[in-house]
Amino acid sequence: MAIRIDQKIVKYGIEPREEAPVAPSPRPKASVIQMHEKIERPERLLGSTYKIKTPLSDHALYVTINDVVLNEGTEHEQRRPFEIFINSKNMEHFQWIVALTRIVSAVFRKGGDVTFLVEELRSVFDPRGGYFKKGGRYMPSLVAEIGDAIEAHMRWIGLIEDEAMRVDTPSRDYVEEKQARFGRTGTANEETPSRQFPDGAQFCVKCHMPAVMRMDGCMTCLNCGDSKCG
Repeated sequence: MAIRIDQKIVKYGIEPREEAPVAPSPRPKASVIQMHEKIERPERLLGSTYKIKTPLSDHALYVTINDVVLNEGTEHEQRRPFEIFINSKNMEHFQWIVALTRIVSAVFRKGGDVTFLVEELRSVFDPRGGYFKKGGRYMPSLVAEIGDAIEAHMRWIGLIEDEAMRVDTPSRDYVEEKQARFGRTGTANEETPSRQFPDGAQFCVKCHMPAVMRMDGCMTCLNCGDSKCG
């Protein structure tokens, strides 16, 4: 309402207002950086090199995988593959090796679950036939062994769990029980004692080891437990 002023104004002042206390703004949380294709390549990357020597060539292949460290110095620090290079004195496979390295590197930088590359590469079979590695393991192709090198690297940086961790307890118990039964009745190959599988064993399509034997009327792998009977 209006107030009539009859006297001369000689001074004036501003009455302070009580303001509501301002709550402190929450501290912004540090964003977790995930692998994606827009991450720029750092000047320095951590790398590991794996040697592949096959009976298919007189010269070895050297597979180098460089990793980028994400969220360095935080609790979310992780190491992820960023690029791959394959070098050899043998220029016979130069074109497809360059193409393979570029495609695999692009998949690495895309981010997400890149472990599927291992199974894709290990599923490649050479029409001329594969070869045996030390320990009696059958390698269906050179591409499959490159996949093995990538798997070894992914397991080393923790992207793939160790084989013993991936197999559940019932499956481990099943394999150990089959191996124990074989140990009481069979004989290991003396020429390759490291593989500990019987002569005449067939190759397992799952783990590529000569460990498939007929037990209880069913073909069973003594290495990974794969069975035709389920």
